[in-house]
Amino acid sequence: MNNENSKVGVLIPGMGAVASTFICGVLACNKGLSKPIGSMTQMGSIRLGKRSEKRSPIIKDFAPVADMDNLVFGGWDISNENVYDVSIRSKVLDKTLLDQLKPELEDINVFKAVFDKEYVRRLDGNWIKTGTSKMDLAEQVMNDIKSFNEKNNITSNVMIWCGSTEIYFEPSDVHSSIDKFEEGLRNDSPAISPSMIYAYAAIKLGIPFANGAPNLSADIPALVELAETTKTPIAGKDFKTGQTLMKTILAPGLKARQLGINGWFSTNILGNRDGEVLDDPDAFKTKEESKLGVLDTILEPEKNPDLYSDLYHKVRINYYPPRGDDKEGWDNIDIFGWLGYPMQIKVDFLCRDSILAAPIVLDLVLFLDLAKKSNMFGVQEWLSFYFKSPMTRPNVGPEHDIFVQLAKLKNTLRHIMGEELITHLDQD
Repeated sequence: MNNENSKVGVLIPGMGAVASTFICGVLACNKGLSKPIGSMTQMGSIRLGKRSEKRSPIIKDFAPVADMDNLVFGGWDISNENVYDVSIRSKVLDKTLLDQLKPELEDINVFKAVFDKEYVRRLDGNWIKTGTSKMDLAEQVMNDIKSFNEKNNITSNVMIWCGSTEIYFEPSDVHSSIDKFEEGLRNDSPAISPSMIYAYAAIKLGIPFANGAPNLSADIPALVELAETTKTPIAGKDFKTGQTLMKTILAPGLKARQLGINGWFSTNILGNRDGEVLDDPDAFKTKEESKLGVLDTILEPEKNPDLYSDLYHKVRINYYPPRGDDKEGWDNIDIFGWLGYPMQIKVDFLCRDSILAAPIVLDLVLFLDLAKKSNMFGVQEWLSFYFKSPMTRPNVGPEHDIFVQLAKLKNTLRHIMGEELITHLDQD
């Protein structure tokens, strides 16, 4: 795989705080103004062979991922703004940095978005596509992609959904096969959301797709079937950034020490557009489903009833505009140890939502592009490391333990490159 002259077109539905922070960060790093902190591809190492061999290259120097200099950005949004304007409005990055990137950011404009207020009720916009059917809208998105690729001499693409969380709904018959889904597109089925239209457009063109939000999107049988047919890698869902990141770090440690948990209360305050959207109860239910599943999967209360069968897990998210993109997550964890004696852990994580999400977007772009070029397709479980609700193959539960996820990701990279897998059998 020769990546020297390849240009990867990064396609982003939802050019908001996360997308603009990601784009600004890549441009800043390419100019030598900062470093890609938080990105495994750029700063993480991978052990190869026996420990005594002392081979631990940086991942970007080991696997043939695209160079950050070769990323080209495009996307869709409900507001007609360039990325400089979006970045100023989002108030995530300092204006002094943005002004050093201003010419490049002003050159990145957005296509009109596929949008329906029924699915994201707290948002409004005027830069919106119209069409005769949802299939027509999907074809418009595909035409946008083809135009973008031709204009920028793109050799490959990846699409990452960075849009707002859509309302909660269950899979239905229209999602059960690609034939029924395409019929639903032609008939304007209300069970097909804008994010599904983008996912369909990407996968139909063979473009890798990842869903950074918790809503139903590519994780339906119809689009998994299409991904298998078009040999397209897909991944999701819901970027693992703040509070859930901490849960997937702490919970495996408590379980490893066989410490019991009576309760885990989690609450958040945030004031960005994501917080405003999640103020809608139906959108919050989508996020709640994503957050609540983590502990049960890690702790396996059915296998450890004395420790976790009575665990009370509560999650709340509160929209608080003064906080902006600076999210605060509080956790109160009631645990018990030897002879049942109670203890407590309290976590107050004052984080920056988009700062944590941006390197995830970068890694997903590069790894999904690598997967496509390595002839890997369908659900990419090895990328579970980056998601709150990892997609899996049918009838297989997700893995939420971040340390197991990391081991799987790195072993997949070793497999792609023909290196020996690390088993930790102490024979090295």
